[in-house]
Amino acid sequence: MLFETILIAMREIRRNVMRSSLTILGIVIGVAAVITMVTVGDGATKQVANEISSLGSNLLDVRPGQSFRGPGGTRSGAPMFKLADAEAITRDISGLAGVAPIVSRSVQAIHGNDNWATQIAGSTNEYLKVRNWTLAAGRAFNDGELKGGAAVCIIGDTIQKQFFGALDPIGNTIRLEKISCQIIGILKPKGPSGFGSDQDDFILMPLRTVQRRIAGSTDIGSISVSAMDGASTQKVKADIERLLRERRQTGKNEEDDFNVRDMQEIVKTLTGTTRLLTTLLGAVAAVSLLVGGIGIMNIMLVSVTERTREIGIRLAIGAMESQVLMQFLIEAVVLSCFGGIIGIIIGIAASAAGAGALKVPFILNLGIIAISFLFSAGVGIVFGYFPARKAAHLDPIEALRHE
Repeated sequence: MLFETILIAMREIRRNVMRSSLTILGIVIGVAAVITMVTVGDGATKQVANEISSLGSNLLDVRPGQSFRGPGGTRSGAPMFKLADAEAITRDISGLAGVAPIVSRSVQAIHGNDNWATQIAGSTNEYLKVRNWTLAAGRAFNDGELKGGAAVCIIGDTIQKQFFGALDPIGNTIRLEKISCQIIGILKPKGPSGFGSDQDDFILMPLRTVQRRIAGSTDIGSISVSAMDGASTQKVKADIERLLRERRQTGKNEEDDFNVRDMQEIVKTLTGTTRLLTTLLGAVAAVSLLVGGIGIMNIMLVSVTERTREIGIRLAIGAMESQVLMQFLIEAVVLSCFGGIIGIIIGIAASAAGAGALKVPFILNLGIIAISFLFSAGVGIVFGYFPARKAAHLDPIEALRHE
């Protein structure tokens, strides 16, 4: 009996193909929009996490001042770090994979007739480890170059392409202000960071070289610290704050004149923000499903009015009210399910296209697909029930009189 009811419902849908297609349009748009928004949002969240993680594993960034303000990041009057501060962190803090003191400066790099404004970072070989940098060619600094402040450098991918193109830059020299620096290594490219800056647009030099020949002081602008895998970055952060307060003789009731930034906290904050935006956009898109459900109810009410005489005949020859109710309910559910299936196909295609256009990972969320389909089926049941109930409760005699 149920099978016959389904066949009758399908026959009525085929009888009005155009009207049925327009009826499910709201469901199609709603399901496709929800899947697209959530999938692209998940991809954006993953991209943000990946880009920030590329800055370093379990990274903590220590700078003078209470807040980060540009390359220096120092508060007016906050004393700079010294190399001894980085050595103390290495010596006294447990659970560390590496510590890299850093001096950063903006310089004009020149090679031949080309010049390029870039950043230099003076540090040790620990910088490569802490910041997850890998050499594509060449070598790292040797002990003599680090201790003697030799004029050697390792360049990022952007610098290589700007000055040398496809040529091998190893052994060549570039001029940084008044210093001629020999290139001994090239870094593998990372691309843009989660903050939009080009990570490959910089030059790494020995710390003493930058201090003596460019900065003209022994100050340290920042200290990058990498915690070991499995170590609590929260504990490491607290230990560093305690140590620096002692070294900088900060009073008990005085605020810190330095800042320790845990990159994992930033990842959680940014990914939490993108997830919230994804949820809000998905919720807005889901409104289309409700609109589509209202459209289904409207068309089903029209269908009941058009088929009043047919319903009266069925009831007069012995059809039960439950069979009539089931017929119209199945029609509504089939329409919404068709809309859900078409919406899923369009949503997946739109998600793939959107992820490619925005250059974010395409992460297919099977859960949201299942929820969207079940929700569309639920819309058919909820909004189809009232017209189906109205049809089932028609008076056969009055229905037969209907023209």
